[in-house]
Amino acid sequence: MEEQRVMQAVSGPLKGVRVVEFAGLGPAPFACMLLSDMGADVVTVDRPGRPLGRKHDLTGRGRTVVQVDLKDPSGVSRVASLVDRADVLVEGYRPGVMERLGLGPEVVLARNPRIVYGRMTGWGQEGPLASAAGHDINYIAITGALAAIGPRGGPPVPPLNLVGDFGGGGLYLVVGVLAALREAGSSGRGQVVDAAIVDGTASLMTMCMSQAMQGTFREERGANRLDGGAPYYAVYPTADGGYIALGAIEPQFFAEFCERVGVRPELRRCQSDVEKWPELFEEFARIFRSRTTAEWTARLEGTDACCAPVLTLSEARRHPHLVSRGTFTDLDGIPQPAPAPRFSRTPSRI
Repeated sequence: MEEQRVMQAVSGPLKGVRVVEFAGLGPAPFACMLLSDMGADVVTVDRPGRPLGRKHDLTGRGRTVVQVDLKDPSGVSRVASLVDRADVLVEGYRPGVMERLGLGPEVVLARNPRIVYGRMTGWGQEGPLASAAGHDINYIAITGALAAIGPRGGPPVPPLNLVGDFGGGGLYLVVGVLAALREAGSSGRGQVVDAAIVDGTASLMTMCMSQAMQGTFREERGANRLDGGAPYYAVYPTADGGYIALGAIEPQFFAEFCERVGVRPELRRCQSDVEKWPELFEEFARIFRSRTTAEWTARLEGTDACCAPVLTLSEARRHPHLVSRGTFTDLDGIPQPAPAPRFSRTPSRI
């Protein structure tokens, strides 16, 4: 059994929490990264032969990695001894895999009644699609999220894998694990956390569903206030090929934006007039094309006009606001996002 141990000064609100993670991809490693950042002691069980010390695997940071052949009964026995001492188990396999390994919830909870057993899947542990393969794009497709994202008259646009894998998946797993840990602290009993990306993504769509029932959200791309359908909440190209993101939703912010960029007076009272939106789009596009991204940033950033330059990841690391906050950090020469959120008394660290 090969092992790579990460030596670090432990801090964070989860100091003392022991997590056993079964190596996977996407949302489960991201969830365990967050737990580790917040101070949990995360041991990752990986298969033999995987390279150790992969510094560019950022979601795998802050772990002790043990390589075990789970097809070997002696390997399963060694992992079971780790689980016996753990507070949390996280796995992202298809339903039934852990049971076939002899490490399913019934066996593990019988051995360690206080453990929180986190299960990360796309479709969930039950249902007609539970055993099918899938990825983020499939999960957000059937939950109504993908259909809502994209340009008017165009096809749906995948929002990277942020909405499903990480928003509806990894983050909901962390919320569930922490809630179950809190409850186990008073009851002395663990439980299974079934974190399905389809469930989490549907939950993320709660506000849109609420607005649809109130008649303020249309099931049509590019037709709503927050999907690029409104001229005051959209992205505009600039003179040098860059982009500015405009989000002047509130009337007072819209008014300030119009004043600062010189919108024609007759259009300044048309924010809520949907019939005038095409004309506003043209006006804003004309205005933004007149200057470079840097010029607009100097003119508008930091005001109540609600404008920001659209930056790439490499550019974002150099933005003065993010630099001042330490939003990005370096570990062993590798740039990466710093732990979030921030705690005043028990700070997280990588």
